[in-house]
Amino acid sequence: MPAGFPGEDGYDLFMQTTDAIDKLANLIRDVPDFPKPGVVYKDFTPLLADPSALALAVELMANPYRGTGIDLVVGAESRGFIFGIAIAQALSAGFVPVRKPGKLPRAVYGVDYDLEYGSDRLELHEDALLAGHRVLLVDDLLATGGTMQASCQLVEKCGAQIAGITVLIELDFLNGRDLLGGFGDVHSVLRYGAED
Repeated sequence: MPAGFPGEDGYDLFMQTTDAIDKLANLIRDVPDFPKPGVVYKDFTPLLADPSALALAVELMANPYRGTGIDLVVGAESRGFIFGIAIAQALSAGFVPVRKPGKLPRAVYGVDYDLEYGSDRLELHEDALLAGHRVLLVDDLLATGGTMQASCQLVEKCGAQIAGITVLIELDFLNGRDLLGGFGDVHSVLRYGAED
C-alpha cells in the first residue's frame, strides 16, 4: 500500500507507476520450452513494437539515475544494446558496447562467465572507460546474473565507477541479484517469481 491516500501526490504517483508497469507486463509474452525444455522465455519483442511502451520502458529504466552524473552507459551484446543506447540518450550520456569475443578491433579486457544455459566470454576495449567515469550498466534481463557480473568486472578492470545497474526484467527466483551485491544499486522494472 502506498504511503499516501487518494488525492495525495504519493498515492497518485504510485498509481501511475503501477499502471505503467501493468502496461509493460501485458506486452511480455511467455514462450514455454525456449531455448530448452523446462524454460519459460520472457519475450519482450511485443513491447519493443509498441512505441509508447518502448518509450515508457526506457523512462522507467532511466529515471532512477537522472541527475546522478552518469557519464557512460554500458550494455552487453546484443539485447543490452537495445535499451542501452536509448537510456544513454535519455541521460545525455555516451554508450559503450560490451561484445562477444572477436568483435572489437583494438586491445580488450575479457571475462569468462557462466550462463543459465552454458558459458561464454565478454570483452570491452581497454580504453573504453576511464578512471572516474560514472557508469550505468543496462540489460534487458537479469536471470542468473552471469552476464551482468561479467560486465561489471569489465567496467572495474577499466577503473571506472559503477553508479548502478538497470534491467527491464528480473527473474527473482534465479537469484542473479546475489552475484551483483558488491557492484551497487540494482533496479528492475518488471520482476517475476517462479510462479509468474
